[in-house]
Amino acid sequence: MDSATILTVSRLVALLKELVEDNFMQVQVSGEIGNFSAPASGHHYFTLKDDRHQLRAVMFRMHNRALGFTPQNGMEVVARGHMSLYAQRGELQLVVEHLQPCGLGSQQIALEQLRARLAGEGLFDPSRKRPLPAFPATIGVVTSATGAAIHDILNVLRRRGSGLRVLLYPVPVQGDSAAARIAEAINDLNRHAQADVLIVGRGGGSPEDLWAFNEEPVARAIFASTIPIISAVGHEIDFTIADQVADLRAPTPSAAAELVVKERRELESHVDHLSLRLSRQMDNRLALLRERIAGLGQRLQGGLHRVASSQRQVQELLRRAEVAMLSRRQEATARLRIAAGRLDSLSPLATLGRGYAIASSVGKNTAIRDSAELEVGATLHLRFCRGSVETVVTAVLPERFQEKSLD
Repeated sequence: MDSATILTVSRLVALLKELVEDNFMQVQVSGEIGNFSAPASGHHYFTLKDDRHQLRAVMFRMHNRALGFTPQNGMEVVARGHMSLYAQRGELQLVVEHLQPCGLGSQQIALEQLRARLAGEGLFDPSRKRPLPAFPATIGVVTSATGAAIHDILNVLRRRGSGLRVLLYPVPVQGDSAAARIAEAINDLNRHAQADVLIVGRGGGSPEDLWAFNEEPVARAIFASTIPIISAVGHEIDFTIADQVADLRAPTPSAAAELVVKERRELESHVDHLSLRLSRQMDNRLALLRERIAGLGQRLQGGLHRVASSQRQVQELLRRAEVAMLSRRQEATARLRIAAGRLDSLSPLATLGRGYAIASSVGKNTAIRDSAELEVGATLHLRFCRGSVETVVTAVLPERFQEKSLD
């Protein structure tokens, strides 16, 4: 035997390890979990088996932290990782980096486990759910850019919420990377804080199609969101973990859009109702005022007629008074002229005007009516119609005409 071909155990194990790890750097293996154990170290140890063979597997703590379920014996899974050789024992093992239940039974078990764990942490607590903003200006939508969901949402918002701004964050809604992308979109929209409310969802599909919305990263992102979130996943019969964590659940994307504009639509309807009531009240009030104005107009018209009649009566009375005053004035003037004529005829001045004179003793204002009252040498004052003189009596003559009695 050639000593050069003899290998030590360590060397052979090292060569096998190198061979295995270089040629099986990324493998996916389906099988049933057996001999599962989870020691205090946090690592998971189990075997993957089918009806003929089995393979030892390990999932280190750094990878199993992201699991949304607890592996159990008998669970059908798909394990993704790389092959390695545990040198201390010379055992071939699969180092699992990702574990996914397969088959409806296994997925349902994993889902219920995740649901129970998240519920225990308070992610479904109704007291933490926030109300939607009554009048959002910007609506963020996390869904596929090519799916029916975004078209349904936009159609509803165009009909019911004119003037709203829609911010679409396109993501895959199914497949291995969907959950991580959805969670990233929710986190980004919160980081930029440009939306008032978020709609996260997709149209209907099979349970497998909707599975991304049952995964823990999506649930954590929804729980951590500071923006209220409406979950709109699938049809009414589908109910995901995202629905339970979200602030509000809508059975369809269209229903989510309806909920977003509900308060606004109700307010618009209320305003329309109030406007109609106000319009009717104003019409009734105006009709009543028109009737009152018409009545006042008629009363005013009657009053105007009465005023016009009174004006005519006043004018007639004024005319009569003027005629009467003129007549009385003319009569008074005539009487005054007659009286003036009589007075003038009786006036001494009129007598003087006819050539007579008034004789009075100087210093006395009494007229001398009888020559017998005078003596020769007396000074007289003679008043004529125009002017007066003083004279001295030189002789007293006897009366030529004597008054005779009729007896």
